[in-house]
Amino acid sequence: MHEPERADPAALPRTVGDLGEDAALARILPRLRPADAALLGPGDDAAVVAAADGRFVVTTDLMVHGPDFRLAWSTPFDLGWKAAATNLTDVAAMGARPTALVVAIAAPPSLDAVVLEGIADGLREGLRALAPGAGVVGGDLTASAVLTIAVTAFGDLEGRPPVTRSGARPGDVVGHAGARGDAARGLALLFDEATDAAGEPDAAAAEAVRARHPELIGAQLAPSPPVAAGAAAAIAGATSMLDVSDGLARDARRIAQASGVGIDFSAAALGPDVRLALSGGEDHGLLATFPPGTQLPEPFEAIGLVTDASGALSVDGVAIGSAGWDPYSGWDGRSG
Repeated sequence: MHEPERADPAALPRTVGDLGEDAALARILPRLRPADAALLGPGDDAAVVAAADGRFVVTTDLMVHGPDFRLAWSTPFDLGWKAAATNLTDVAAMGARPTALVVAIAAPPSLDAVVLEGIADGLREGLRALAPGAGVVGGDLTASAVLTIAVTAFGDLEGRPPVTRSGARPGDVVGHAGARGDAARGLALLFDEATDAAGEPDAAAAEAVRARHPELIGAQLAPSPPVAAGAAAAIAGATSMLDVSDGLARDARRIAQASGVGIDFSAAALGPDVRLALSGGEDHGLLATFPPGTQLPEPFEAIGLVTDASGALSVDGVAIGSAGWDPYSGWDGRSG
């Protein structure tokens, strides 16, 4: 992941308030690329995006300064990249190919304009890496006391039925694609080593932690989930699927409850730290179930089996809970 060079901020108006909406957008939009599916892109009241088979997948997500990110820890580029990644995986989890994003940003007038440029760069490069052909087709910019990024993502099912959470059947193989617990490890490092004496996020300390643990910090601040694996799973016959954003156990229970089945994980398949693999959130991998005998598409790995114990989770037959990330229980009120 490479951050493009930015213009010298000293030679330009520094804040969003100085620029105003039109001038700020004029600095953001050229940094983005068009979507291949866009018939009409930014510039009108709405975009027009092709939906080849008459249907499209749509999802939305918010990132709010404080509970979802800390400016002392994340670069603007990180924010744009993560805003793309977290929405692309929701589209992928339906078995669709991401086609377009609509991005709305609420920013304090005092915010340095290069922050918006960095967010745009992160969006562009995240889409280029994770969903080639997808692009930003529109959005909105407004003033707020709290920096907020809202993304709506669209996807093309390409003639396939959507893969929902409710199709798992007893005997299916449970497969997972992506990291397990890396984002949680990175977040723990930031809280342990990148805060000051008062517990506030510290930018210099975060930079030092990132230099020592680039992969783990990157997994938290700018994840690279296996977006293309969603369509591959659908083509392979996945019976259910979802994006693992809140922890493997918490999200697996959602499949179990929606499908009226149980899920039994294999401890050996989960790795050396089973607890963290099950409870760590924000990896944005894909959890899917496949009919017995299916050759799982790469990079899916078999990690368990679907049982007939409706709504139950277990590891090697031993019942477990569904700990994971919850925005209403995991935020300490700090912003940084």
